[in-house]
Amino acid sequence: MAVAGEDPYRSFISGEGEKDTVWRFGAPPNYDVVNKLFEEGRTNIWPVGSLEEKVQRMVKTWEMELVHKVRPQDFKSVNIEKFRLSVNGRKGLTSAEIGEIGGSYNAFLQTNLPKELRIYDPEEETRQSSSKEFATTFPRGFALEILQVYSGPPVVAYSFRHWSYMEGPFKGHAPTGELVQFSGVGIFHVNEETRVENVELFYERGDFLSSFLKGAPLAQGEAAGGCPFVSS
Repeated sequence: MAVAGEDPYRSFISGEGEKDTVWRFGAPPNYDVVNKLFEEGRTNIWPVGSLEEKVQRMVKTWEMELVHKVRPQDFKSVNIEKFRLSVNGRKGLTSAEIGEIGGSYNAFLQTNLPKELRIYDPEEETRQSSSKEFATTFPRGFALEILQVYSGPPVVAYSFRHWSYMEGPFKGHAPTGELVQFSGVGIFHVNEETRVENVELFYERGDFLSSFLKGAPLAQGEAAGGCPFVSS
């Protein structure tokens, strides 16, 4: 069980070690809403202390730091000097390069498709615009579940599922309320201190993005509400 004030699925958000952390949105994130979504929709409950539970915390903590911490020196789940992120076999990105291309959504949704076929174009989006877009579409956040763990440290291989409900508009398409999800495989290379040095993710982005097109086109100028700072 987590102590009061701590997130039950993520480390390095609260406590003495975070008193000097610089948070992207001015304060530590609150994952209560997306944690509820996760608890309602998960397929497994991993025992505390099991390899699966530890890997789930590792992955969720890494994603939290990637999105919410500004300074590399504040990352505690990552060996920032060696860290690289590779998506679907593409060139590995450093944390600085992830920042340069506009943050985690743009890093995760890289594509070689021609521009006219891109439902979401990471080359045109900023960190702010991408965060607002997906937070508007997924007002309850975007839940992550570790489905199976195939190997433990130093090479952690696992399958995962990301999901939410399209309860807000996306790129001019009305919300459908339907489940939107994708699954894939992740490989984390960690050092002796269990700090992440290399992440490889493999998944199909096309089916995930095409789900948004089920919503009817919105009339020009139709409002699309939503908070850009909902935790994902």
